[in-house]
Amino acid sequence: MPDRTPRDEAPISLEDDVRALSQEQWRLRAEIDRLREEQRKLIEERAPSKDGDSSGKKDSPEKKGDQEKQDEKKDSKQEGKPGGDKKENQQEKKEEKPRPPLRQRAAAWTRQHPLGVILIIVAIVVLLVGGYFLLKYLGSYVDTDDAEIDGHIEQIGSRVAGTVVGVYTENNRSVVPNQVLVDLDPSDYQAALAGAKANLAQAEAALRQQAPNVPITQTTQATQVTNARHEVTNAQAAMESARQTHDSALADLQQAEAQAANAAAEERRYKTLVDKDEISREQYDQKATDWRAQTALVASRRAQADAAAKTIAQREAALLEAQENLSEAQTNEPRQIAVQHATVATREANVAAAKAQVEQARLNLSYCKIMAPEGGIVGDKTVEVGQQVSPGQELMAITPTNDLWVTANFKETQIENLHPNQRVTVHIDAIDLDFEGYIENMPGATGARYSLLPPENATGNYVKVVQRLPVRIRFKPNQRGFERLRPGMSVEPKVWVQ
Repeated sequence: MPDRTPRDEAPISLEDDVRALSQEQWRLRAEIDRLREEQRKLIEERAPSKDGDSSGKKDSPEKKGDQEKQDEKKDSKQEGKPGGDKKENQQEKKEEKPRPPLRQRAAAWTRQHPLGVILIIVAIVVLLVGGYFLLKYLGSYVDTDDAEIDGHIEQIGSRVAGTVVGVYTENNRSVVPNQVLVDLDPSDYQAALAGAKANLAQAEAALRQQAPNVPITQTTQATQVTNARHEVTNAQAAMESARQTHDSALADLQQAEAQAANAAAEERRYKTLVDKDEISREQYDQKATDWRAQTALVASRRAQADAAAKTIAQREAALLEAQENLSEAQTNEPRQIAVQHATVATREANVAAAKAQVEQARLNLSYCKIMAPEGGIVGDKTVEVGQQVSPGQELMAITPTNDLWVTANFKETQIENLHPNQRVTVHIDAIDLDFEGYIENMPGATGARYSLLPPENATGNYVKVVQRLPVRIRFKPNQRGFERLRPGMSVEPKVWVQ
């Protein structure tokens, strides 16, 4: 039976190694069977034959051919091929002698095939080392195929209502910052700007008209306060004069009363003398006349004193009135000035409002030119010439291609060893290139919690499902082929945790 030999090329995979070892095992078994058969033949040649021939010669060619056929049938049976019937197999089993122990057979084969032993040992070592490095490599990274490139998609809309008179871009075209994309009819906004400027001029004229009233009011109020002070001073002087007049009248009254008392005493004394005829009637009449005159003078002086007292009351009332006028003037002076200042402030506010209207009208006019906020690629364009647009209506979208990242949805069982700044290799399926990156940040919650309808275990029948968490991966700058990346591309990130 021909020997089985291993393949010329060294096995690479584990399956190839197993197949090679199996073939070597078959070859060793076939070699052992061949050696056993040779040993059996030698024993039969040395033993005496049944017909008494002890010459020790070999069997005839016919017998030898039959024996070879039996050997071939036996080898075919060992290799799993059909050959021989059941009786022949039983006869062969009866003729076979017991095999030596496996340890002896293995030792004999080892002595006969040292190279095979070396190859087996080398294969086992290679398998162990390869398995170790394979396990180490598989544990050195975490990957997922649930990932895509993300980026900002800026919606471009109109800030004012109007009619489109010009569109200067199309889908998939590149634009630069401040490039004009759409023009709206500016006629209405030009008229509004002119009206706002007219209102501003009117408000400024009213402010100029009101501004001089403030110093005029200040001067008028100061004059009124001064006049009121003068009136108070005059009233105080008049009251002091009236008091002096009243005091003088009281003094004259007292003098007249004293003279009247003296005249009355003289009249009584002379009346006594005239009654005794010691003096003449003429002298008595003179003293009686003097007494009556002094009594009339007292009445006159009393009337003057009363009039002076009334004058004092009048002067006091005039003084109180002047003081009230002064207080009113002093109180009204800041109020009148404040009123004028408030009026000026109102005019100034009207001017500011008019300026704001002018600025708003100017902005609305500038909004008639819709420009790109930054560079990128245009997509989802829906605007056409002649179309009526309203404020907030989306006209197109711009995708910036200079700020891209990867959103990788790792399973919650994979993020145990993930943290920011870890190195990441990102394979792009569309262009079959690998890019270098790093974990920028970790998520705040699972993707399901950010969904429109997050799952809620309201019924109590909770089914555990492995959740995914979106991890943001940022590309390193200045990499070849980065300009070919677009949001939405499928990627396969591999995070190196060791």
